[in-house]
Amino acid sequence: MVNSNIWQLDVVFAALADPTRRGILSRLREGHLRVTEIAAPLPISLAAASKHVKMLERAGLVTREVRGRNHYIALNAGPLAEVSEWIADHRAFWEARLNALSSYLG
Repeated sequence: MVNSNIWQLDVVFAALADPTRRGILSRLREGHLRVTEIAAPLPISLAAASKHVKMLERAGLVTREVRGRNHYIALNAGPLAEVSEWIADHRAFWEARLNALSSYLG
């Protein structure tokens, strides 16, 4: 059975792997945007931008609020905190190993 936290990390890393999605997240730091506003400066179609937003939603990195015909997208930084914790745990492991190697070679 797959651990749901590990699966969630996989989905978040997959979402972050694409530069277009990272750009969307950067723009959303300033506040919520409509999907059409997200797509406007990108060299992709509205349909392609919508697919990127859906991937970010699947990863839990954005939320969507529908008001009439407008879909407003907002950043949800919670999964980024989990990724940061995972990286910090692994960094501590490798730093200890590298320090030991440095002492051995020094």
